Amino acid sequence: MRPLVFATRNKGKLVELRQLLGGVSVLSIDEAAAQLGRTIPDVVEDRDTFEGNAIKKAREVSEATGLPALADDSGLEVDALGGAPGVYSARYAGIDGHAGDAANNTKLLAALASVRADQRTARFRAVLALADVRGPLGAETVTTHGTCEGLILDAPRGSGGFGYDPLFLFPELGQTFAELGVGTKGDLSHRARAMRAIKPKLLEYLQQLEQQ
Repeated sequence: MRPLVFATRNKGKLVELRQLLGGVSVLSIDEAAAQLGRTIPDVVEDRDTFEGNAIKKAREVSEATGLPALADDSGLEVDALGGAPGVYSARYAGIDGHAGDAANNTKLLAALASVRADQRTARFRAVLALADVRGPLGAETVTTHGTCEGLILDAPRGSGGFGYDPLFLFPELGQTFAELGVGTKGDLSHRARAMRAIKPKLLEYLQQLEQQ
């Protein structure tokens, strides 16, 4: 089956997406670049929606590699902060995107310091986009969405996951995403829900390419 490129350099996302999409030959951006013998630049995420960023990443990486590309854009929306950090989730504590998870979590806790526990409602939101600009999809991009509702704690719990996982409590199980473990999180997460929606379309498309 024709390889698929995941349009991310986030190692946590790459591991999670590979597990969710078992059975498909998947290349990271850096693996695709090594095979092609050239550098693939980072995509500038300058859209104001998750969908806009996911589509842009998928299309630019597909164009650069000549392969079908699957991109994710996702983040945390906190109701008490008007939906922030939103599309800026990865670079919440530093606009250049290099502040890191710990700094982002510290800034979030500071922003919510005066907010009561029952008012710390939040959700993780994810959009997946599939593009193959040189293939049959052409100008079309397939997108799916997934969300997961929760609460933001006043201190991190758990050592697993990445990003805001240690602060994001999944109320039904009484655990943070960092405590759930890969298997359980893989069933419940926003990214898993978006993947379940896109996976049949993705597999059908890759099989279509295989038959050409």
